[in-house]
Amino acid sequence: MEKPKKTFQFQLILYNLLIIFCIACAVSYYNYHSYKRDILAAETQSSQNRVASLSLRTQAAYDEMMNILLTCAERKTLFSSSTFLGQDYSNTAASVYAADALRDLCAISSYNKDIYKLTWYNEGFLLQAGSSTGSQHDPTHIMNAPFFPDLIRQTSGRNTLLLADNPFPEGKGTVPKILPLLRPLSYGGKQSSEDAWVFLAVSPDMFKTALQAMPKDSIAYAVTAQGDIVASLNGDRLDPSALIADLLERRELSGSMPAILDGQDCVVSYERQIDSGILLFEVLPLSSLPFDSQVFMRTVQIVFLFCILIGFSLSFLFSIRLGAPIKRLTRRLSLIAQGDFSRDPSIETNDEVGAIGRQINQMSGQIDSLLKNRIQDEKEKKDLEIKMLQAQINPHFLYNTLDSIKWIATVQKNTGIVQVVTALSSLLKNMAKGFNEKVTLRQELDFLENYIIIEKIRYIELFDVETQVDDERLYDAKIIKLTLQPIVENSIFSGIEPSGRFGLIRIHAWKEAADLCATVEDNGIGIEPENLGRLLTDTSKITKSTMSGIGLPNVDRRLKLVYGEKYGLTIESEPDRYTRVTIRLPLEV
Repeated sequence: MEKPKKTFQFQLILYNLLIIFCIACAVSYYNYHSYKRDILAAETQSSQNRVASLSLRTQAAYDEMMNILLTCAERKTLFSSSTFLGQDYSNTAASVYAADALRDLCAISSYNKDIYKLTWYNEGFLLQAGSSTGSQHDPTHIMNAPFFPDLIRQTSGRNTLLLADNPFPEGKGTVPKILPLLRPLSYGGKQSSEDAWVFLAVSPDMFKTALQAMPKDSIAYAVTAQGDIVASLNGDRLDPSALIADLLERRELSGSMPAILDGQDCVVSYERQIDSGILLFEVLPLSSLPFDSQVFMRTVQIVFLFCILIGFSLSFLFSIRLGAPIKRLTRRLSLIAQGDFSRDPSIETNDEVGAIGRQINQMSGQIDSLLKNRIQDEKEKKDLEIKMLQAQINPHFLYNTLDSIKWIATVQKNTGIVQVVTALSSLLKNMAKGFNEKVTLRQELDFLENYIIIEKIRYIELFDVETQVDDERLYDAKIIKLTLQPIVENSIFSGIEPSGRFGLIRIHAWKEAADLCATVEDNGIGIEPENLGRLLTDTSKITKSTMSGIGLPNVDRRLKLVYGEKYGLTIESEPDRYTRVTIRLPLEV
């Protein structure tokens, strides 16, 4: 069963659909990455906004803690009792007043629950407030803490927060870490002395509470300038140590950057506070992005459907537009195959297909013309064959006449006429058999001998011919008939006869490698050097006055056509001395 042919229209629709499919894939791929990029950009911006909001809240809390610390350390009006101003700390009423003022200062704070301990100390006199109970030994614990020497010497208006171990033994179980703030008193006692200071211990819960305002599934951290994690939200999911070191080294105070944490691709939004040194950042794993695959798939399906519909519609329109003229061409070629060579103007449109149609019409016209010429040629050929059959009577009549002359001459014992007639009869018979026929070298020499007999009688022994064949086996070598005769004829008519003296023609045949070589040399008038170069190329001097009507250029051309360009004739000559024609052809035995 023959397989169905794929028409041009089918292939066009198929290729167009394939192109549209590739375009749809590219558009879908672009939409996918654009969708993913937009989601990533939106989520990154949301994360930056959340971190900025978190920074504002924690900055406000820090500012409030610093205000409490500075109020206690620098505002002497807070303790306006004359007893305090006179440093009479034994006055019970004054002490109660000062303690109430300190507690009120903590109570009015929005972050009073995060004030773990507020300690006011001046040369042995102690006031305390905060969520933790105080003790007379607290000043000693504070001054013995590792952070005390550095904090007491701070003179700037702001203090960098650091995470330290809780110095109070009774609170280590509940609040193991604190954020200490310390300022020397600027009134009463010795200013900037280690015996007069205000200490504020902030609980890390202040940052933990702030982080609770973030979305529940967020991963967020609050870190000190030293890289210690103050608080975190879902921080146990990742190991952020390397990320923290990288963020602390960045010059930018806020921004976002890509990162890889625990083998996960993430985006980190961060903000660092100048005053407190606290670094706040949120880690956003890319795997947790709200990528709605169903929405994307629906979008891809819509895009695909839309592209396929457009592609099919365009393919159908294009196939109709291009398929119609191609069908006309096919129909026209089918009619030409059936023999209808008439011109069809409908296939000649103003486009590339129309150009093909014009060529087809031109071709069909040429074929029609060739067929008509062939019919005429066949008619003439038949007429010529009839004439040739009629002309065959003439050679037979000539052979019979020559035979009659030979017998008459034999009866009258005229040997010259017998030789001429016999040689002429042999020549005519050999020439009538064919022109490009291959014969043996022996047959060619025999044919040449008949010709020489006639010419010797004609020119009354004006020349002589010597033949030399180096190897007897060369007599069986094949050679094209009438190769030697035109060369000998040229030697007689163009070399020996014009010289007016007795001539000698030498014919020499030998084998050279895989070639048969032969020379025909005469001692006639020779050839001038300026004529030697064009002797084998000038075919305009061929006349019918010679026996064969074949000149040297024609012999050379015949040999090259039969054997190839490297074979043929070469001519050497010296004026008034000799002319030598060399024949080279492949050896065929």
